[in-house]
Amino acid sequence: MTVETRIEHDLLGDRMVPDMAYWGIHTLRAQENFPISGQTLASAPRLIQALASIKQAAALANNELGLLDSSRCSAIVAACVEIRNGSLHDQFVVDLIQGGAGTSTNMNANEVIANRALEIIGSSRGEYRHLHPNEHVNMGQSTNDVYPTAVKLASWFGVRNLIDAMALLRGSFSAKAEEFSEILKMGRTQLQDAVPMTLGQEFGTYALMLLEDETRLNEAAALICEINLGATAIGTGITAHPAYAALVRDKLAEITGVPVETAIDLIEATQDCGAFVQLSGVLKRVAVKLSKICNDLRLLSSGPRAGLNEINLPARQAGSSIMPGKVNPVIPEVVNQVAFEVIGNDVTISFAAEAGQLQLNAFEPMIFYSMNRSLTHLTAACLTLDENCVRGITANQDVLRGYVENSIGIVTALNPHIGYHNATEVAIEAHRTGRGVYELVLERGLISKERLDLVLQPVHMTRPYSPDHSDIPA
Repeated sequence: MTVETRIEHDLLGDRMVPDMAYWGIHTLRAQENFPISGQTLASAPRLIQALASIKQAAALANNELGLLDSSRCSAIVAACVEIRNGSLHDQFVVDLIQGGAGTSTNMNANEVIANRALEIIGSSRGEYRHLHPNEHVNMGQSTNDVYPTAVKLASWFGVRNLIDAMALLRGSFSAKAEEFSEILKMGRTQLQDAVPMTLGQEFGTYALMLLEDETRLNEAAALICEINLGATAIGTGITAHPAYAALVRDKLAEITGVPVETAIDLIEATQDCGAFVQLSGVLKRVAVKLSKICNDLRLLSSGPRAGLNEINLPARQAGSSIMPGKVNPVIPEVVNQVAFEVIGNDVTISFAAEAGQLQLNAFEPMIFYSMNRSLTHLTAACLTLDENCVRGITANQDVLRGYVENSIGIVTALNPHIGYHNATEVAIEAHRTGRGVYELVLERGLISKERLDLVLQPVHMTRPYSPDHSDIPA
């Protein structure tokens, strides 16, 4: 079947572009040049929406400054609103990984917006004499201020989504902490018996770990609100109206609801990727903590007959193609793998940020590609860990009680009452003979049975003691 085409021209010459396409010649060349990841801009809707928001803000600012006529401005704004609402995303066909510091992404957006705006004013796609991708859609702009601003906007919304997902997961851990608040268990250090705690204390720790990182993410999100829009090519603002930077910032804030601020020094802001490095570092921190939590869940649920078997994770699927009845901790395992990816992405972002030269960093497409994957996958990981794992965790109370009763570690709780030396002797004998701490303490007459029972109550073994032992009746 013959595909109708139109001729478009750039500095390299003429090319035939499918007439049904909203993209143009610059996008066509980028498709040919960058068959890298197989993931196009269409797979990153937050970035597309950010680009449309910037182009809308620019059109409104340039119209207010008397540089763009109202007819073209209205058409560009209408096209941008449609794209922000989800239309024409399939026309963003450039690979996310690309050379040119994001120029192909910017031009893909310029061409799609221009051709849709041409339709709105009654012209045909490709009739750029009426409304041009560069002259009108890209007025007062450069890829070098549009692309990093779009990446920051997209990342800001990605961070908000991640924080929301973490809050849900934190809530489930908090609920389990309350549910397990009276269940005594052995704490462990270096995988060896330590001292008693409650299962609620263990799960409460996971909730607090997440809360701390929600705070760190909010701090990082504030950093990426500083933008260089208005900097144009290298930060000097060449080709932009003197009042454009402040005006386009205000328009962008109004459109997106993001509290963007214009950088104090646009030359510095155009070449510095420090905010991306900072955000990526926080994402790595989140990943490390989530992975640690999942390591704990896998270990605590190990067994069921030959492991710790202290908790039960919800059974999500059959665990083996050969071993009948086996159920694996698949949800914590997938979160672990996301964490590995995020840690690797942080290394990639660090190298890409370091590789910038002079007035521009050409590797921001790789920064976005890696950052977007980290944000998207961490968000999904938190949601599946919450819904498919943590909410359904149950405690094996008999197993937990047995570990405490048989552990030598409870002797530590007796230090303030029988002394470290006596406690050590009891621990050595218990380890050598296999007898319990409780019976050995009574046999040696180190403390009365009534007092011993009080000392070994969960409420006294899982919190600081009073120096005068006033919390333990004589």
